[in-house]
Parts: sequence; C-alpha cells; structure tokens
Amino acid sequence: MSRVTKKAINQYPLLARLIFWAQKLKYGVTLEPAWYWGRSPKLLYGLQVFYRCLDRKQSPLNRRLRALVSNRIAQINACAFCMDISTSVLQHQAVTFEMLGILADYESNSNFSESERAALAYAEAMTDSTQRVNDVLFRRLSQSFSEEQIVELTAWIAFQNLSSKFNAALDIPAQGFCQTPK
Repeated sequence: MSRVTKKAINQYPLLARLIFWAQKLKYGVTLEPAWYWGRSPKLLYGLQVFYRCLDRKQSPLNRRLRALVSNRIAQINACAFCMDISTSVLQHQAVTFEMLGILADYESNSNFSESERAALAYAEAMTDSTQRVNDVLFRRLSQSFSEEQIVELTAWIAFQNLSSKFNAALDIPAQGFCQTPK
C-alpha cells in the first residue's frame, strides 16, 4: 500500500486520464506510479514526455540493455515496482531469473557482454552516492558506446533513478508484471 492515496479517476484532469487510458492500452492497466504523479498533473505530463523521448524504437540503446540497467538501479534503490516492470521486459528478452539473481555480480559473469558490464558499472556509479564516475570508468564506457549512446545512457540512468527513488519513497508496490517461476 502506497504512502499516498489515489484520487478518484474523475478528480484527475482530462490529459491525465488520457495518459492513464494509454497506459491501460499498452500494459493492460494504469501503472501505479501514474496515479501519484497525476496528483501534480504538470509533473505527470513532463515525466511522460521525457520517458517517451527515452523509450523509443529509434533509441541507440537496445531494449535489453535499458532493462538490465533499469533492473540494477531498481535493486540498488529498492523499488519493487521498477524491479517488477523491468523484470517483465527482461523476460521478453530471454533473460532468466538466474541471470537476474546474479545481476549484482555482473562484473564476474560471462552471461553479460563487456558493453553491458560497462553500462551497469556506469549505472551503479551514477546511482550510488558513495561512488563517482571517474575517468577510468568513462574510458571503459567509451570503448563500447558512441558519445550519442553515452548521452542517451546517462539520461536513461538519470530517469530510472528519478523514477525508482520516487516509487520507493512513496512505497509504490509491484503490479505483478513479471512471471515468477513456479
């Protein structure tokens, strides 16, 4: 149960309700965080525009990489909703639960490519306030990614941190997107 209450749908402005409807078409349900971002409609609109700019078919970053980075950030920030939805995306990318279980130990695992390991190290450095992106890490990243890709990756990581920290602070729960093994 979230720390903030949802309003009745008719209490949200029309544009917010259209966003809820579009999410329902795409995901089958309105995403839980949208109800809370919608309490400040301008924030919801800005967030949607930013997310749509990042999560596009023409992104120079592949979907698997974005989902791996999102999942690792969700783990670090303890965001149940983000882990749920990014795990669901990864399941569609043929990433197993075993791989997700070792995601925190990506550096020593050959299941992850060098570019994925570099991106995950970069995500951790950007997410963990005790770390810093240093020149060695940036050179490593530059060996796998163009400058355009690095800018996109940096924006993706920043967005995921914003989103996961918002969701974790408000205790927004998982919605059951990922299929857990039986």
